Amino acid sequence: MTTPDAAELRRRTQDLLAAHPPATTDRTDFLKARFDAGLAWVHYPAGLGGLDAPRSLQTVVDAELAAAGAPDNDPRRIGIGLGMAAPTILGYGTDEQKQRFLRPLWVGEEVWCQLFSEPGAGSDLAALGTRAVRDGEDWVVDGQKVWTSSAHLARWAILIARTDPDQPKHRGISYFICDMTDPGVEVRPLRQITGEAEFNEVFLTGVRIPDSRRLGPVGEGWKVAQTTLMNERVSIGGARIPREGGMIGPVARTWRERPELRTHDLHQRLLTLWVEAEVARLTGTRLRQQLVAGQPGPEGSGMKLAFARLNQEISGLEVELLGQEGLLYSDWTMRRPELVDFTGRDAGYRYLRSKGNSIEGGTSEVLLNIVAERVLGLPVEPRNDKDVAWKDLAR
Repeated sequence: MTTPDAAELRRRTQDLLAAHPPATTDRTDFLKARFDAGLAWVHYPAGLGGLDAPRSLQTVVDAELAAAGAPDNDPRRIGIGLGMAAPTILGYGTDEQKQRFLRPLWVGEEVWCQLFSEPGAGSDLAALGTRAVRDGEDWVVDGQKVWTSSAHLARWAILIARTDPDQPKHRGISYFICDMTDPGVEVRPLRQITGEAEFNEVFLTGVRIPDSRRLGPVGEGWKVAQTTLMNERVSIGGARIPREGGMIGPVARTWRERPELRTHDLHQRLLTLWVEAEVARLTGTRLRQQLVAGQPGPEGSGMKLAFARLNQEISGLEVELLGQEGLLYSDWTMRRPELVDFTGRDAGYRYLRSKGNSIEGGTSEVLLNIVAERVLGLPVEPRNDKDVAWKDLAR
């Protein structure tokens, strides 16, 4: 089979639209047909939603479908599945796992969450204490996870747990797919400063996970998790957005529509942040182009760093620009939303919610270390626990 080019992808897309007209086809049925036609993510293997085509040609398909008014798979709602679970399953899953999980994941029939962070192992993720003990063909999991986005909606979770406490902390971890509907899984909301509870804490008590839902070899979960984490940071910091997309958009719009709010100082700050936001956007485009040639690397950590800092500075500027209006907060209702909507809410929400950007998806402090060591080549920070068994670590 030859690698499809842009013309071939256009032809295949038009064939899909002819066989399944978006105006008369059920949304889910259309998305399933798109996946089966290999037009979901064209760079994936044939039979798994792709055509083994260059990643850069996905835009050809997306443009044709958008022009025809075809539905998308609501990527913001299923971002964890698309951006983190899917590439990990593709990289480490068995053929059976790929066939079982990738199609409903991409279509959006099954929502995913990420069971990584723990109350006692946040920034130092490798120090996690959730245990998985082998019992015949199953693993019995006990522990607690925290800051879990979408756990209240998720059917499946990507989970890392300690399977060998006698090994150093990075080497005694294994990676699993956890069914969130199984007995022993308890999800509790964590109400945030915004009033909402998009995050959760998850308690695992005697949860049985079949060994057939393990990703990668036993004890090599940290290596598998690196694929997830690198993709997570790209999906957060390197998302495709138009010029003046994201946080800078509402501020620029207010500046144009409300001249009475302008001051010289605010003007200078807005110009600086507008330029930085545009540089970050173009850098994200460059990063996505680099992905065509291989897997995401530590550059995604730099993008995520910039994303967090810019969001916090821009939202702070917006509150100052609005003056007293910026102190208003429209709705503190306790909700458990399906997605985070930065631009659909008011300035106060954006200001408060952006505080979490430097924590979620890897803290800014940890990402600075990654950039220093893996991008700039600076000396590795000394660690005295590198070869110490996890069970012997001070806690």
